[in-house]
Amino acid sequence: MFAFHSKYLAPVEKVDKHVDAHRAYIKTLIAKNILVCSGPKVPRNGGFIMLNAANRAEAELIMADDPYVINGIAKYEMIEFDLKSCVEGFRELLK
Repeated sequence: MFAFHSKYLAPVEKVDKHVDAHRAYIKTLIAKNILVCSGPKVPRNGGFIMLNAANRAEAELIMADDPYVINGIAKYEMIEFDLKSCVEGFRELLK
């Protein structure tokens, strides 16, 4: 599993110009069963994304295609972790 914590590199007004493209990209990851969850941080100065990618290289490539990254709006920090504990039924969602 991979978690990504982002920090906006531009004011929210500039981020908002790319939010539709970012959300469309997120929807493609949901359709591919790669995205586990995502959302903006509170306060809105970045966001959080959790992926179920095959490996670190794949996770990095996926995030490199995010419109926020392509347009220099956000920088992501990746955290790789080994899922050990979760709510009942969660692992079934990852298949």
